[in-house]
Amino acid sequence: MAILPHKVNQQIKKSLKKLTFFPQLAKSTLWFSLGAILGFFFFASFLYIGYQKSFTNRVYLGVMVDGHDFGGKTKEDVRSYFAKQNQSIHETTVSLSDPKAIATISAKQIGFGYDENLLAQQAVSVGKSDNTLSNISLMLQAYINGIQLPGAYHKDYAKLDQLLKPLQEKIDVKPIDALFNFQNGRVTAFQLSTDGKAVDIPTLKEQIFTTMQATTRSEKPQIMTIKVPVKTIKPNIGTNDAQKLGITELIAIGTSEFHHSAESRVYNVNLAASRLNGLLVAPGETFSFVKAVGDISALSGYKQAYVIENGKTVLGDGGGVCQVSTTLFRAALKAGLPIVERHQHAYRVGYYEQDSGPGIDAAIYSPTVDMKFKNDTGHTILIQSYVNYNESQLTFELYGTRDNREVTINDPVILSESPAPETLYQDDPTLPKGEVKQVDFAAAGANVYFTRSVKKDGKIIISDKFVSNYRPWQAIFLRGTKE
Repeated sequence: MAILPHKVNQQIKKSLKKLTFFPQLAKSTLWFSLGAILGFFFFASFLYIGYQKSFTNRVYLGVMVDGHDFGGKTKEDVRSYFAKQNQSIHETTVSLSDPKAIATISAKQIGFGYDENLLAQQAVSVGKSDNTLSNISLMLQAYINGIQLPGAYHKDYAKLDQLLKPLQEKIDVKPIDALFNFQNGRVTAFQLSTDGKAVDIPTLKEQIFTTMQATTRSEKPQIMTIKVPVKTIKPNIGTNDAQKLGITELIAIGTSEFHHSAESRVYNVNLAASRLNGLLVAPGETFSFVKAVGDISALSGYKQAYVIENGKTVLGDGGGVCQVSTTLFRAALKAGLPIVERHQHAYRVGYYEQDSGPGIDAAIYSPTVDMKFKNDTGHTILIQSYVNYNESQLTFELYGTRDNREVTINDPVILSESPAPETLYQDDPTLPKGEVKQVDFAAAGANVYFTRSVKKDGKIIISDKFVSNYRPWQAIFLRGTKE
């Protein structure tokens, strides 16, 4: 059957209509979708802006701080809440317990409590940054699931340190190093070492703050107990270290004499020397006389004897200790050890020239004027001291291991001398009339030096020159004028 031309045209028109329908539908759908999205965007923006403005000075819903919901509250509400909590927290106390001491510390004493200003600022700032997407995310998260902010606390570390000091004074014990003697060719301990103890301050602080923090949610003030953590402090030199030191022989002797010394001066010489007896100087260590002897005063057992102070000879605690530093200096010289620090006396002291030429002395004045030498032998050095009262002689012996050093010390050379000034007499209204008392002693001035050379394996390893410029010293007498 033949198809008529007009029917063909009708079919073509229908097909064309179908072809144009789908693009129009897609176009309409696209515009509808865009409109819906824009509508939703504007609606969401309206909601966001409205929600944001309604909470301008308030905390967003769902924001909690340390377990407490502050949604809708103002910054001042948050601050006031934690400030009120602090009133109760400040009554919380921690009792520190130890067999030797007990102490109680309150939260108020160390300023422990919520940091109310910081927490208030943090709570009201959630979701209010300059990043819009982040703000929207935080607002939704807070509204749907909630946001939990941890507590923040303030504390006064300096005040806690101050409160813990009395506790430390009662508990802390310094370790005691072993002291040794060299007898019959071997090192023996004559003072056993002892472990020390000390409060573990960092751990204790952490425990105090952790304990107080754990009580912040309690409705009533708490009383907590903490056992004070104490750590053991090992001595630098233990009793059992004697066999490891490698001290095998005498390496040097230094001597000086103190004939005609006052009894108090001899006492001080013996006391200072005894505090050095048995000390060990480790390989590479720089020995400090002032540090080793410690406090030189009446509090540490010294008596008054004549000392040189501010250009005058006066009675002072520890007069005679320079006899000890001078003698040890001479031993270090003969051992060929590097002398790190040495100072002359202001004037020539007769004691130091009783068995020696001038210039071989070493003054000390704690804490600024010291005598130091370095142990560069590679082995430990043992110091031993002896006081011979019958001979009025002080001796230091240094024990260690010889390393083939050859020491040459030349006799002192006096370059020039100057006589002592004329004797000075001064009236003293505190002395009875007619009484005369000598308070300073005459000594000729001198410019002196001596040299030392130390060889090892044929090479000079130390070459030094020690110069002393002694001032002429005037004898001074006081004459009593008191009627």
